[in-house]
Amino acid sequence: MVMVDDIPFPPQITTTKPLSLLGHGITDIEIHFLQIKFTAIGVYIDPVILTHLQKWKGKSGTDLAEDDDFFDSIISAPVDKYLRIVAIKEIKGSQYGVQLESSVRDRLAADDKYEEEEEAALEQIVEFFQSKYFKKDSVITFSFPAASNFVEIGFSSEGKEEPKVIKVENGNVVEMIKKWYLGGTTAYSPSTISSLANTLSLELSK
Repeated sequence: MVMVDDIPFPPQITTTKPLSLLGHGITDIEIHFLQIKFTAIGVYIDPVILTHLQKWKGKSGTDLAEDDDFFDSIISAPVDKYLRIVAIKEIKGSQYGVQLESSVRDRLAADDKYEEEEEAALEQIVEFFQSKYFKKDSVITFSFPAASNFVEIGFSSEGKEEPKVIKVENGNVVEMIKKWYLGGTTAYSPSTISSLANTLSLELSK
């Protein structure tokens, strides 16, 4: 297991095929010099992604972390991607849902892609999280299959019950969720981006 802030992440998970843990990090904020950690994040990607990133061979992790074109290529590469997010601090699901909604909506609006269909898809997500409560160690997953533009979002609390899942099929919303977590310098968790850049830099140099 790979430990991310005392939370275990398997080095590999299998969706339709085995995906490798290529990056991990946390989301946090600082209040009065105190670091408050909210979630631990694991980014799983089909290792085949390396064939789509060859032009960055030889670049350092530091350089890659600041190269948004590199992360755009990760987002657009036609390979399976999977995010596993584990709650460190208890929060209401509604807080997380609203945060996701406003970040995705702002990104869509900036690209002039926020229409009724996008609004409806975001409402579906907010509604899904509305009734949830993220106890410590609750797991949120985002599964992005390679050849499609939908996402399956899952939630399970304390790993006991079967995860509850919704499928969101609005391509614009799906792309912006990927950008929220994987979008380079504008992503939600800088530590995750830095980890992903360092791992891929290493893998590309092999």
